[in-house]
Amino acid sequence: MVGDWIEKYPEAVKKIHDAGHEIGSHSDTHPHVNNLSYEENIKEIENSNDKIEKITGERTNLYRTPYGEYNQTVIKAAQDNGYYTIQWSLDTLDYTGITGEEMWNRIQDKISFGDILLMHNGTKHTADSLDKILKNIKEKNLEVVKISELIYKENYTIDINGIQTSN
Repeated sequence: MVGDWIEKYPEAVKKIHDAGHEIGSHSDTHPHVNNLSYEENIKEIENSNDKIEKITGERTNLYRTPYGEYNQTVIKAAQDNGYYTIQWSLDTLDYTGITGEEMWNRIQDKISFGDILLMHNGTKHTADSLDKILKNIKEKNLEVVKISELIYKENYTIDINGIQTSN
């Protein structure tokens, strides 16, 4: 979650957390992080995490960069401070305003074990499409899991595109 969204919708953050969902930092101000210094990257992650903690009572160790931007500075800032960086493998294009059916049609023939879907809060059709998309995923005999159950946490490398690879 982005810091300004957290501030604007604290009750939604609490509800999401209380429902058992994982919450990760998506920066504080949604900048182009590849243009930031090491220290500025840390500040973006930590400020967002401070806001998450204020509402949920818990800190996160998950971070997805804005725009999917990664470079060695971004990765090092996150890793040095105990964060696992997340990258998606399938983009639903929900931010373009397409319907849930259009999102599903876009990914249905591509989705497979281990995929991470890119979706956004606050977009036109994402929230009302989740039930259908999740149902369709399960009908393909795929399991929906928390991101922390899917990512590597030990003995891995991460490239400048944010992709994890097991060592």
